Amino acid sequence: MPAKSYQPPRRARALRADGTPGAVFELGRSLPVALFRASHARQAVLITVGLTVAALLAGRSTRESALVLVTVLVGQVVLGWHNDVVDAERDKAHARENKPIAAGYLDKGTVTFFIAVAILALVPLSISHGLASGLVWLGIVLVGLLTNAGLLRRSQFSYLPWMVTFGLFPVFLSYGGWGGDGAGGPPTIAITVCSALLGIGAHVLASLPGLVDDNKDGSNSFPLKIALRTGAPRLLLLAGTYTAIVGAALLTAAFTSGLVQ
Repeated sequence: MPAKSYQPPRRARALRADGTPGAVFELGRSLPVALFRASHARQAVLITVGLTVAALLAGRSTRESALVLVTVLVGQVVLGWHNDVVDAERDKAHARENKPIAAGYLDKGTVTFFIAVAILALVPLSISHGLASGLVWLGIVLVGLLTNAGLLRRSQFSYLPWMVTFGLFPVFLSYGGWGGDGAGGPPTIAITVCSALLGIGAHVLASLPGLVDDNKDGSNSFPLKIALRTGAPRLLLLAGTYTAIVGAALLTAAFTSGLVQ
């Protein structure tokens, strides 16, 4: 059977009041929807909710937790947009219809502009947590940007940037406060280690949908090396089990030893 050629998303025709065809428009191609689809919303929401809940459990006030929510969400959206900009040609080569830039209805320049605007907002948002916490969060975002650009991304050590960023999440929270007021000290070792280990599971689970394309591209990433030995279904089970166990250990450490040393 011949391979299917790439088909752009369906176009729909609006109807005038009399029922006759009107202007042609593209479903889901409006700028807000396209930006949302390019933001890796699922990952952004999961990490944002996780850190916001962690802030609440650590005893942070409502306004401080709200600041965590906004800061983390903006940072994650920046990383999602940047990932799609960097991977635009690769996504196009693999005919990924769910990628607005690769599909041709979201311009790279437009996304780059919104990345710049978001970063301009992210800097004061981050520093609003206090200098130490803010610099940690900006460092986390920087590591993510460098990873998108190729830092260890397709190597067997691809899990390292994820371990670093997840391991720094407790540091961001423990040193944070409204304007730095009430900031604590370094996080407990148990929480830091568990959080870093959780990053490995998150990396593998996030990589699973793209492993076939990674293999075609000659990637040597950590999840792909395991998948080639175990198969993707078994890797999903292993990664899910591992992440659940580490997540349970993280919660246990949080409730027993707390966040700050």
